[in-house]
Amino acid sequence: MQVNHFLQFNDFSREEFEYLFERTRWIKHEFKQYRRYWPLVDRTMAMIFDKHSTRTRLSFEAGMHQLGGAAIYLSMRDTQLGRGEPVEDAARVISRMVDIVMIRTHEHDIVRRFAAHSRVPVINGLTDEYHPCQIMGDIFTFIEHSGSISGKTVAWIGDSNNVCNTWLQAAEIFDFNVHVSTPPGYEVEPERAGLYGTDHYEEFADPHDAVRDADLVTTDVWTSMGFEAETEERKKDFADFRVDSEMMACARKSTVFMHCLPAHRGEEVEAAVIDGPQSIVWEEAENRLHTQKALMEYLLLGRVDDPAGPSPVTGN
Repeated sequence: MQVNHFLQFNDFSREEFEYLFERTRWIKHEFKQYRRYWPLVDRTMAMIFDKHSTRTRLSFEAGMHQLGGAAIYLSMRDTQLGRGEPVEDAARVISRMVDIVMIRTHEHDIVRRFAAHSRVPVINGLTDEYHPCQIMGDIFTFIEHSGSISGKTVAWIGDSNNVCNTWLQAAEIFDFNVHVSTPPGYEVEPERAGLYGTDHYEEFADPHDAVRDADLVTTDVWTSMGFEAETEERKKDFADFRVDSEMMACARKSTVFMHCLPAHRGEEVEAAVIDGPQSIVWEEAENRLHTQKALMEYLLLGRVDDPAGPSPVTGN
C-alpha cells in the first residue's frame, strides 16, 4: 500500500490543501465547542527532534492527544541516531512500532531518507530548507481572516530561509505572488527553494517597495537555528529590514502581519507591529494545532466523507 508523506509543501496539490482546510475548519470548530473527536484512537506518533521547539512539539503532541492518539517525544541526542545509527535503519525500526512519524531536523536529506525507508507516513516538522506545516497554518489563517489567498500578494521581509522557500512553493500551488526583500547576499536560491519557475515571486532591494499593495506582510528571525555564529554580522546586514510601523504604513490598512515565532521585538519586527491591530500572529500560532490535526487525520485515514469524520469511539 502506498504511503503518503508531507516533506515539502508541493507534495500536495491545491485540491488536497483545500480539502485539508475544510477539515481544519470543522476540527477547530469542534475544539472550540469542547466536543471530543477521537478518530485516531490507538494510533501513536513518534516525534523526532534534532532542533529545539515550542510550537512544533506542543501542536503535534497536543493535537495527537486531542485526536485520541498518543505522541512519543524522541530527541536525537537520546537515541541511537545520535550515536551514528543509519537513518535508514532507524526508519525501518521506528516505523514498525508507530503509526506516523514527525521529524524536526537540520538537513532535509535526513527526512527524505527516513521517509524512503518508512512503512508509515512521515511529516517534515522543519528542516533547514523547508517548513511546510508552518505555511499550511499560515495560509489557513489568512483565508480564515481575509478570504482566498489566490491572486493576493505576500511580502516576505528578511532572510530567504526555509519559511521563505515554502512560501514560494505555496505561491505556485495557490497562484498568488510573493514580494521578497532581502539584504544583498541573502537572496532567494530557486533551486534550493524547489521552485519550478519564477512567475510567482519578485525580488525588491527596498523592503518598503516590497510591502506596497501587499495583502500580507511576514518575516522571521534574522538568525535561524544553526546560524548562531553569524548573529552579530546578520544584525548589521538586516538593520534596514525591520518590519516597523513606517514600513507597514506603505501597505494597505487591511494588510495583516504574520510571524512564525519566536519573535525578537526590536530586531526583525517592531513591538508596535507584532502587538498592533494588523497582527494576526497569535491566531497564526494556534492554527498550527488545527491544521496539523487535519494533516494527521488525512495521512492516517485518507479522505473523510462524513463531515463529522469517523466515529469518535472506534475511528471507523
